[in-house]
Amino acid sequence: MSDDHTHVQDFFTARAAGWDSRFPGDGPAYAAAVTELGLRTGDRVLDAGCGTGRALPPLRAAVGPSGAVLGMDLTPAMLQAAIQAGRHRDGRLLLADVAALPVRSESLDAVFAAGLIAHLPRPDRNLRELARVVRPGGTLALFHPIGRSALAARQGRRITSDDLRAEGNLGPLLAGSGWHMASYVDEDARFLALAVRGG
Repeated sequence: MSDDHTHVQDFFTARAAGWDSRFPGDGPAYAAAVTELGLRTGDRVLDAGCGTGRALPPLRAAVGPSGAVLGMDLTPAMLQAAIQAGRHRDGRLLLADVAALPVRSESLDAVFAAGLIAHLPRPDRNLRELARVVRPGGTLALFHPIGRSALAARQGRRITSDDLRAEGNLGPLLAGSGWHMASYVDEDARFLALAVRGG
């Protein structure tokens, strides 16, 4: 794993044990976002940057026992927290870098990515790698349980014009990485951009 990720690992390692208790009410927002992915029984889905695995239970419910759910994260402490929460029963957990996923090309139906894009050192390459593992017509959900303005207020900062999650920035970024943005929602209660993998 490259040095680009050291600060990300340090940030999440320090917070892993108490992560879920900091955001106890996020479960319904995760479940709603998973619903919008349009998964079907038997689908194969990746939770990229799965953290403590909060999306794994609704992902498993969506694809059923015949489907496949993978949860990948860069930080061992977050994966350990997912195991301690029992979420490893809903999906296979892997320590992996989104820059080089240990997944065959076009083998997945969808990718769910909560809070991931802000932590990508090379967003265009990383989104291209996510496109590589998804079949043409498959979907990507870029999600956050609160919108950009609410998150900035929580963090005591202002949104800048170079924010990757701004619709005007995200659309072209996705298009240049093998995706087409299908819908975009940025409201206080959630952020959700859905994209479709090009053929």
